[in-house]
Amino acid sequence: MITDRLQAGAREALAHYGVDANRVDFAYVPGSFELPVAAQRLAESGRYQAVVCLGAVLRGETPHFDYVAAGAADGIGRVALDTRVPVIFGVITADTLEQALERSGGRTGNKGFDAVTTAIEMANLMKKIDAS
Repeated sequence: MITDRLQAGAREALAHYGVDANRVDFAYVPGSFELPVAAQRLAESGRYQAVVCLGAVLRGETPHFDYVAAGAADGIGRVALDTRVPVIFGVITADTLEQALERSGGRTGNKGFDAVTTAIEMANLMKKIDAS
């Protein structure tokens, strides 16, 4: 539900910036903790100018939230540094479903849209840096 809304925001941003949908691939993972390994494989393939990781982790009554959120954030950041490909953290970490809904197309915007915007900006910056 939340990830569907994030993906809709991502697709909206791609269209907004004129990115050809045929040049974009979507890969699905079982959960946010698995995002870094998929992102690493994609980034290492050399086929992508940026990788956007979308997901949601909601706080529950156990420390599971802390481990999953930290693992996803740390892993995604490490992949970006190790591969030198922009790997964007578009994972909502929220205390409640209501907060996640607000950040995935509600009152506070859509983090999927924001993540794609960041990916485009970073890909363009990397091109500029490489051309210098």
